[in-house]
Amino acid sequence: MEATQSAEGGVTLSRDLRLFDITMIGVGAMIGAGIFVLTGAAAGAAGPALILAFMLNGIVTTFTAMAYAELGSAYPEAGGGYLWVKEGLGGAQGFLSGWMSWFAHVVAGSLYGLGFGHFASELWRMAGLPDFGMSQALMAHIFMTIIVILFTYLNYLGASETGTVGNVITIAKVIILGAFVVFGIAALGNTPNWQSRFTEGFLPNGAGGIFAAMGLTFIAFEGYEIIAQSGEEVMNPMRNIPRAILMSIAVVVVIYVAVAFVSIAAIQVPDDFEMPLVENAEGEMVPVIELAEGEELRTYQYLGLQGEVAVVRAAEQLMPFGAILLLISGLASTMSALNATTYSSSRVSFAMGRDKNLPDSFAHIDPRRHTPVIAVIASGALMIFLAWALTGIETVASAADIMFLLLFLQVNVALMTLRHKMPTMKRGFIVPLFPWVPLIGIVSNIALAAYLVLGYNQTAGLVTIGWVGGGLLLYYAYFVRKEQIEKPSEILHEEVLVSRDYSVMVPVATEDQARVLGDIGAKIAADRSGEVMALHVATVPQQLSLADGRVFIKEGRRQLLERVIEQAEAHEVPVHTMIRLSRKVADAIDRTVTENATNLVVLGWPGQTNTSNRVFGSVIDPIVDNPPTDIALVRYREPARLPCSILVAVAGGLNSRHAVRLAVSLARQTRCAPAASDGAGPPPVKVVLYHVTPPGAPESERVRAAKTLSYARNGVDYPYVEERLVEAPNPFDALLDEAANHDMVVVGASEEPLFRNILFGSLPEQLAREAPVTVIVVKRHSGPIHRFLRQTVLEPSSGERVTNGR
Repeated sequence: MEATQSAEGGVTLSRDLRLFDITMIGVGAMIGAGIFVLTGAAAGAAGPALILAFMLNGIVTTFTAMAYAELGSAYPEAGGGYLWVKEGLGGAQGFLSGWMSWFAHVVAGSLYGLGFGHFASELWRMAGLPDFGMSQALMAHIFMTIIVILFTYLNYLGASETGTVGNVITIAKVIILGAFVVFGIAALGNTPNWQSRFTEGFLPNGAGGIFAAMGLTFIAFEGYEIIAQSGEEVMNPMRNIPRAILMSIAVVVVIYVAVAFVSIAAIQVPDDFEMPLVENAEGEMVPVIELAEGEELRTYQYLGLQGEVAVVRAAEQLMPFGAILLLISGLASTMSALNATTYSSSRVSFAMGRDKNLPDSFAHIDPRRHTPVIAVIASGALMIFLAWALTGIETVASAADIMFLLLFLQVNVALMTLRHKMPTMKRGFIVPLFPWVPLIGIVSNIALAAYLVLGYNQTAGLVTIGWVGGGLLLYYAYFVRKEQIEKPSEILHEEVLVSRDYSVMVPVATEDQARVLGDIGAKIAADRSGEVMALHVATVPQQLSLADGRVFIKEGRRQLLERVIEQAEAHEVPVHTMIRLSRKVADAIDRTVTENATNLVVLGWPGQTNTSNRVFGSVIDPIVDNPPTDIALVRYREPARLPCSILVAVAGGLNSRHAVRLAVSLARQTRCAPAASDGAGPPPVKVVLYHVTPPGAPESERVRAAKTLSYARNGVDYPYVEERLVEAPNPFDALLDEAANHDMVVVGASEEPLFRNILFGSLPEQLAREAPVTVIVVKRHSGPIHRFLRQTVLEPSSGERVTNGR
């Protein structure tokens, strides 16, 4: 493997992993803890329903795995879920996804190391070798330490060497497990009435037992995530990553269900088995499981009592040299899973170091081996520490499960946001039935995580809270500032004279926009004792870095801002100016609104667009589709005189109220031209509220219409407001005819249902196109729930749709 330089000068990894290699990485990671370490505990929790728990986990996993398949084919870089969440959600969410992903893989590595230690100590005991006075638990931890150090070194050597070793181990354990299943099925013929083990007492602990088993073994299904982590080193990732993810899950689910089935159906509880004793609250030694008189211990209970070596005990009964073979297979399984998680944890921490979310040393590539040496060593050291620090394999597994579930939740949300942000990105796989598949994934992940924290292992929940809380403290105390310092600044110019609480943003790209929008924005800001923010965005092509974008700053950009300043000074309003770089103008406006707490954005529209699949254009549509703040869209027509009359089309709702207030702000700050023969000063501008009802409408309808007008002007302190309630068969024709009698029209956008996206609505859009005077369409900002739905679930009102890029 070799390290290379990206187009933007960053460190990348070479592509030398084939479809078979990454499929084996996923299978190797998944066939580890689930079968060889956690089957016993899961059988004790779910009983014969363990096979159902494995099936359900396979289904739940597939919902999120499809998100990984789509995003992994579109963004094949080291880091996987961390990079997608960082791109889709950004900020603290992006950091937190990497922080949790790193910890989850490290804790999973601790689990696999402990599993290896238990199998190795059991094999040591069976061989009759001296224990040097050590307990089996201490010996297991020593073996764990040795194997983690070994695989840390192997991962330092490189992915190709690691992959070769992993492939051999994975194939070997699949063969042994296949033999275990075949011998188990053959043994059913000598097991009387084995069907009753599933027909009687299938759910001994109810649905809670299934949830416990699912939560406990969920870590065994996360190996596909490691496939995405290796995206930067995969040949033809758009084709191979989705295939490897889905193939590895299919293989593993079949093996899990088959092994669980024969383990419960084909074995017998040994006649010489002695029930373990435990001390009760009174200090008495009592059996771990209380059996009624005449009741026999069931096979699932026996497996639960065997813990980490349950499958080994089953193999002793089912196949020649079964214990030895399964111990060897268990050793191979835990080693391959440890290999995969060591690999993935180092790649996540490497990506975080490259993004300045961990110290720079994590991004260091060894000049000889071309591997992220510090990231590999740090991940291995943390594995060893956590394995010694956390007590009990179940606690270790639960802590990793919770982290993975929270990460998968973030990835499903990121899938939905990236569908909106980057619909034209080439994807090798498209998640079907969008958005229901990721929504089901989110709900199932939350349910399992909540059950693990609240109902199964509270210690694991405390570990999760401690790690997440510590990460957020580090991020806000240090890494967020380092991230901002290191990345190229998007802002080339910014000047703030006086800061006001109310801010009106005026994005400008031409001289006419600066003149017209600057005047309107300044009038609104003056009426509301606010400021004007003049913004110009210089777009940078995708193939160049933002740092190189300065070459696109043409002469005269500053003059655009000067035109806005002139308009603001005429109304004695302070001005905040900014020039910034961005890939997309709409994204820059959105970020600037958030950073500066802008209250209103005034956008200009010439009346047509040359962009296909867009209503108002590639800049306006994304902003209006999900407004980060209140929006005023201006369709400007040069007036014959200063405005003396402003028509407000009132349809009801909050957008109409905003339209009335904006019209009144403009009216207060405008004086119309006096008549030539009139020596008096300019008269005030009048505001006419206009509402249309059908001809012959009943009295109740007219009462509602009057209330609509009253609601729209409620709280407005301006004496020159008129209300007109008219009857007309076609509201649009009536408004269009009335508009000719006024100098400006202001209209509120149509109100949106919660689960539907529209831009402004058909009537406001048509009015803006056809009215003979200037039209301003007003739309209020999205509430938090609606904004989240627009960013994730709801289809955009216009623009490109996601397509398969193969």
